[in-house]
Amino acid sequence: MIAFPIFIVFGLFILFAAFFTVKQQTAVVVERFGKFNSIRQSGLQLKIPVFDRIAGRVNLRIQQLDVVIETKTKDNVFVKMKVSVQFKVIQEKVYDAFYKLEYPHDQITSYVFDVVRAEVPKLILDDVFVRKDDIAIAVKRELNEAMMTYGYDIINTLVTDIDPDTQVKHAMNRINAADREKTAAEYEAEAQRIRIVAKAKAEAESKRLQGQGIADQRREIARGLVESVNQLNDVGINSQEASALIVVTQHYDTLQAVGADTNSNLILLPNSPQAASDMLNNMVVSFAASNQVGEAMKKASSTKKSNKAQQANEGFGIEDTPTNPEA
Repeated sequence: MIAFPIFIVFGLFILFAAFFTVKQQTAVVVERFGKFNSIRQSGLQLKIPVFDRIAGRVNLRIQQLDVVIETKTKDNVFVKMKVSVQFKVIQEKVYDAFYKLEYPHDQITSYVFDVVRAEVPKLILDDVFVRKDDIAIAVKRELNEAMMTYGYDIINTLVTDIDPDTQVKHAMNRINAADREKTAAEYEAEAQRIRIVAKAKAEAESKRLQGQGIADQRREIARGLVESVNQLNDVGINSQEASALIVVTQHYDTLQAVGADTNSNLILLPNSPQAASDMLNNMVVSFAASNQVGEAMKKASSTKKSNKAQQANEGFGIEDTPTNPEA
């Protein structure tokens, strides 16, 4: 009677031990007496207790392995690179993945080290940043050829980080800052040049317009003086008297304009009543002296021409013979 309950308990234990479950995206390797028997997929599975055992479970989901490598570039700069490898076990090659390769992560890491340390020393530091995708493609190609034999599929490889030495990074930042300062200085110099040129053009245009205004003003003044002299001549005043009258009028108009401005520091010298007549006399004397100088210059020029002509005639042997009226 005691053996029967024991037999029932043992039977239930065997029954429950015969069933097992496999999770989704997982494969179970079953061995019988230590030898490979079968690969079970997800769901409720049955095995023979005592004879069969679960040797291991293989993850069929995509996995990621991050590998950090320190290597040297062509221009002797040490950099740390982080390469992320995404891989999975091929469902049809679970046997190879389980039995042929014991430490897949170490194997993948070794291949990544080998490829990166073969590719990066061919490039200078700047090219490492630019051509990181080429490095990732080279790693993927090498890993696919090696790991496909062991039942692993390399989904993708990514160079996620490139970290040069701290001093190198500071030097690169200084170079970048200096280049930007140089560009800013060039733009500031160009802006300064444009401002100087624009100011010079504006001043030149201002001077031109100012000169044109002064010329127009003097032309109108001269025209007004001519009209004033003509009008005075019409009423019997000769040119000298008309000029004196105009000079005196302008003299007193100037004095009036100076006195009208209370803030003016202009002093007109001389400002006596006979100043206008003295100014007119000086003008007449200047005109007479100028006429005398002009006449003297004309006589000297004609004498010089006559001497040159006489010298030329003597050179050709021509003599001046007096004419005899009686002959």
